[in-house]
Amino acid sequence: MNPSYPPFLDLAPIAQSRGSVALPGSKSISNRILLLAALAAGQTRIDGLLDSDDTRVMLAALAQLGVAVTALGNDAYLVTGAGGAFPAKQASLFLGNAGTAFRPLTAALALMGGQYQLSGVARMHERPIGDLVDGLRSIGCDIRYLGQAGYPPLAVHPAGLNVKAPIRVRGDVSSQFLSALLMALPLLGQSVVVEVVGELISKPYVALTLNLLARFGIKVQQENWQRFVIPACVYQSPGQIKVEGDASSASYFLAAGVLGRGPVRVTGVGRNSIQGDVAFADMLARMGGQITYGDDWIEASGTGALTAIEADCNAIPDAAMTLAVLALFARGTTTLRNIGSWRVKETDRIAAMACELTKLGAQVSSGADYISITPPATCRQGIAIDTYDDHRMAMCFSLVTLGGVAVRINEPGCVAKTFPTYWQAFTNIRA
Repeated sequence: MNPSYPPFLDLAPIAQSRGSVALPGSKSISNRILLLAALAAGQTRIDGLLDSDDTRVMLAALAQLGVAVTALGNDAYLVTGAGGAFPAKQASLFLGNAGTAFRPLTAALALMGGQYQLSGVARMHERPIGDLVDGLRSIGCDIRYLGQAGYPPLAVHPAGLNVKAPIRVRGDVSSQFLSALLMALPLLGQSVVVEVVGELISKPYVALTLNLLARFGIKVQQENWQRFVIPACVYQSPGQIKVEGDASSASYFLAAGVLGRGPVRVTGVGRNSIQGDVAFADMLARMGGQITYGDDWIEASGTGALTAIEADCNAIPDAAMTLAVLALFARGTTTLRNIGSWRVKETDRIAAMACELTKLGAQVSSGADYISITPPATCRQGIAIDTYDDHRMAMCFSLVTLGGVAVRINEPGCVAKTFPTYWQAFTNIRA
């Protein structure tokens, strides 16, 4: 259950950070596992599932599609898989702004032989999906745009499928298109080849998909991140699976440990994580943080002094947003490159980040796929930060308080998308 949120939060400066945070489950892992468990034969117990807006829309969609999901308590669920065919052959699904639900469900439903409609909030209808639709249409799927071509909402109709040539999909807009295909195509029951057109961005998220597919019996052959061979086999439940803590959410607390001297420890994710965003900790070390790892935890501390970096953030697009705010307190100009995917997220994150950093006094330049931040001598106090209905904007800018800056966060409830209890967790690390 989400806590209630005020229209804004006034946050006072924090002198030092210290403590431990048990991370909520990973959004990316949670929604992938829910779909794979729903498609598999047999029952799957999922432990540590994230409780957030994005997972709730996936759970609601699966219920509409006839999949039995039982809440066991303590973030554990039992999913009775549909064995590759959802019972409901007609449904109208509202998926909010959850790309991790919308893209994979589009691909899976296109192969189900039913009639479905998929829609979301206004921003979801501005997020491109044309590359995924083109890939699915190439094998005969009948997917129609209900609004602007290339964007949701969508209608899916029964169609005769014919897979001969490799399925081709662009990889330079969103890795979710490829992940959606990889999760859906085993439903065909035949060997299928997917080829990526252009550079594949956010490879760690595709690696995450491949890891989870293997847990459900689908071992995809990956060739240089450009060609993927899906074997002719069917999903099988692993019986029980645990969701790692969210590595993207860990970035805020690890950054707090470095900026606020710490130590701050996050639990639920560690050196053996299957999530690419754990590489954020390496970026923190480059900026001057001290990082230590355990099997199920990461700890960060620092001197409070940060050094600017220039970084290719292709592999950690979500966590890279946290680096942009840390740049306010780093000596020199920080440049984050290869972040073009920011523009098609919950908001245009490059534009939003540039606007809010400028409010605080930073000099910011940006382009199609980069942002450069030169900090002010002193940040402006008491600035109201707009969050654009983007959970990561709210969580990122809370960190300025550890640099001695009072700030107002507008619409703080947007954190419910992935971390409903963020504000309490953030308060708990105030030393």
